[in-house]
Amino acid sequence: ARPCDASGNFLPEGTPPFPSLACTKNDWSSFNDRIQFETVEFIFTHNQMSAGHFKTLNALWMAILAKHHDRPPFKNIKSLYKIVDSIPLGDAPWWEMTCSYTEVEQAMGLLPKWETDKHHVWYRDPRAVVRNLLSNPDFDGEFDYTPICDHTQTDGLHRRDFMSGDWAWNQANIITRDEKTHGSMFVLLILRSDKTTVSVAIGQNEYYPLYTSIRNVHNNVRCVHQNTLVVIGFLAIPQSVRQHVNNPEFCKFKCELFHTSIKVILSLLKNTMENYVVLWCPDDHFRHVILGLGLFIGDYPEQALATSVVQGWCPKQVIYSWVYSHITHPCYSDV
Repeated sequence: ARPCDASGNFLPEGTPPFPSLACTKNDWSSFNDRIQFETVEFIFTHNQMSAGHFKTLNALWMAILAKHHDRPPFKNIKSLYKIVDSIPLGDAPWWEMTCSYTEVEQAMGLLPKWETDKHHVWYRDPRAVVRNLLSNPDFDGEFDYTPICDHTQTDGLHRRDFMSGDWAWNQANIITRDEKTHGSMFVLLILRSDKTTVSVAIGQNEYYPLYTSIRNVHNNVRCVHQNTLVVIGFLAIPQSVRQHVNNPEFCKFKCELFHTSIKVILSLLKNTMENYVVLWCPDDHFRHVILGLGLFIGDYPEQALATSVVQGWCPKQVIYSWVYSHITHPCYSDV
């Protein structure tokens, strides 16, 4: 993985890293001045003020300053949100997707709740999440930019981090088939979901988190949770009464909702899996980066849901077509 400049031009070997992107003392970007910055810091961090309370405060602020022919740092709540959303640093913004059942039949009586509900899925651009992870200077010295072979042990090859495995080497070999991607760094994303995280903690059962991490980071860093695992989405959990829990259509809908949500989120990665993107790395160098998807980590019900197998079957098992001929209503249950 060869260092390059911000435009993607490779640098001569031994070129020192670029100066840190840290802001200068008097740089208040994206704010106009220090007053705006400290106002936002107070409202969002210290006071955690609601929008309604801010509107009241801002109206009083405007009334006081009007007689001095002056005005408060923000015109209204919209201008406050606009400048906060324009901050290029920190977390990636959240997007919303709404899904619903599209095969509702016009019938007499009440329809099941899951057929009429709108299911909201919140997610972040995984490309922005990866960009933030790679720019974390805390990973410097604990990060593999290429697959590695460690023969320092007397008993042969030493497997210690993910990039020392054969799978990482195979992916690097695939990347080298295209001359345009020579010199690129392979960054592997791993997904993880866990329904019990939210339901056990706060009793909430309408959504559950989807996480991602990059496996170029060494295992010892991941084990101490130094911001290596990031939430990229909150997946919807369709609700239904007990009598519809094992309904084949409801089971199918849950499966389709899960896969559609994952597809929308991960489709943003498609171009960066085929063409490199220039990103800032922990060692203060830019590099060509090719992203890739690796493992999905989940408990058995989530494995069955992700692989679309019948509950009770092995997600890894090869299922031949003749097996399906004996199944009248395959149920993709995650309960």
